[in-house]
Amino acid sequence: MTTNEAHERTQRVPEHAPRLDWAKLAPEAFKAMVRLDTAAKLGIEPPLLNLVKIRASQINHCAFCLDMHSKDALAAGETAERIIQLDAWRESRHFYTAREVAAIELTEAITEITDGFVPDEVYARAAGAFDEGELARLIVAITTINAWNRFGVSTRLVPGHYTPTT
Repeated sequence: MTTNEAHERTQRVPEHAPRLDWAKLAPEAFKAMVRLDTAAKLGIEPPLLNLVKIRASQINHCAFCLDMHSKDALAAGETAERIIQLDAWRESRHFYTAREVAAIELTEAITEITDGFVPDEVYARAAGAFDEGELARLIVAITTINAWNRFGVSTRLVPGHYTPTT
């Protein structure tokens, strides 16, 4: 193998450019999303919230949000193992608490809402794991990350440059 061939095998594909800076072009909407995101965090333990954000971002294929929330979770002390296993949580439930499983399952049901309603049994499991106030806030958090994902995917936000502040 020549040096050029070796270089070509290890050379990364260039990153794509974002389509537009929606936060700059629609600052009022961006500020409203930040306020909603802040409100959605209240009363939900950060490790659970990070799992919800990562799982919704996996489903929605939002690379920017996956990058951000995985880094935030790691910086907050989450294990790489739990983040890696999240996409296959049904086969690796033993990495998560029953409460986290209920939240992850509800996240999937709300995120994939085009498949129909949130199934009664999924909602019942979440309602059994969270009190009504917590459940309401969890639904807000799930809805909020889904909105962020849609902004990220539609405007092609570029992953890889986020640095956690924690």
